Amino acid sequence: MPADPTPTSGAHASSAAGAPAAPQRLAQAALRDLPWEVGVAKPDPAIVVDGVVRTFGGLTAVSVDHLEIQRGGITGLIGPNGAGKTTLFNLLTGFDQPDGGSWSFDGRPLGKLASHQVARLGVVRTFQLTKALSRLTVLQNMLLGAQGQKGEGFFRALVPGIWRAQEQANTEKAMELLHRFKLDTKKDDFAGTLSGGQRKLLEMARALMSDPKVVMLDEPMAGVNPALTQSLLGHVKDLREQGMTVVFVEHDMDVVQDISDWVVVMAAGQVIAEGPPESISQNQAVVDAYLGAHHDAPLTVEEEDQALVEADAAISREKNADGDTPRRERTNQKGTDR
Repeated sequence: MPADPTPTSGAHASSAAGAPAAPQRLAQAALRDLPWEVGVAKPDPAIVVDGVVRTFGGLTAVSVDHLEIQRGGITGLIGPNGAGKTTLFNLLTGFDQPDGGSWSFDGRPLGKLASHQVARLGVVRTFQLTKALSRLTVLQNMLLGAQGQKGEGFFRALVPGIWRAQEQANTEKAMELLHRFKLDTKKDDFAGTLSGGQRKLLEMARALMSDPKVVMLDEPMAGVNPALTQSLLGHVKDLREQGMTVVFVEHDMDVVQDISDWVVVMAAGQVIAEGPPESISQNQAVVDAYLGAHHDAPLTVEEEDQALVEADAAISREKNADGDTPRRERTNQKGTDR
């Protein structure tokens, strides 16, 4: 059954102590029985990607044959550095254009839309390096996130009666979000004075000013003080409880395991694995992509025997080359003679 993205009145509370909230259970139930295969069809996809390719010179940064993002869930996008995660984010949100392929949101093609047009449809993002405007106050930064502002035109700006009521409503909404993100006491401070973690919170809060349907977070925990990490994690989970679809890039596997309903793994521009978070750490392709093939796998008996044979052969070669006296012994003898 597809996950229902409609928020419920009890979105922020669990049905029982320690039990997952309803939207989380719905998202997990929708994905529970899916095969752990690359490109697997989701019950109710919000975003569908087909044949998207992006190259820079002779380097293929992204080559995704098929990918679906489940509506109402939290999808983690992981992979080693240079895997193409941020490039894929840029393509899906209109900040870059591919060499080929297509992608859609709610069945509507996004390939020819600019970033602001994608945002108006309900797909917003944050950045790995925060984009807060340092010389504006925290509240002013928040107000920039509101869409369809009536006072944006030159002549309409000269007539306060046109936009005053809307601006008041936007200000109230911004203050509610700042209170939720514990930034309300900073509303009159310049954004440039905030810590790195506070700027991450501000950027996430500003993204919510447009009432998005999909929120894409590029490394939301990067550079964040550990004291704020749990707060950020809680806010990401809250997005799901409010009925939003979340896609996030992250390197910390503990974070991925904690908040993800589904995980997509990229390497060298391609999707190499998909599945629930508990399956990813068991996937050999994922281990190889991060650590190299069989990096920390225990040696078999045969491999141990082979290693001993090779070591004995190396010692024999050293003895023959040094006149039956191993180099290490000759070095020790020289040290004794001194």
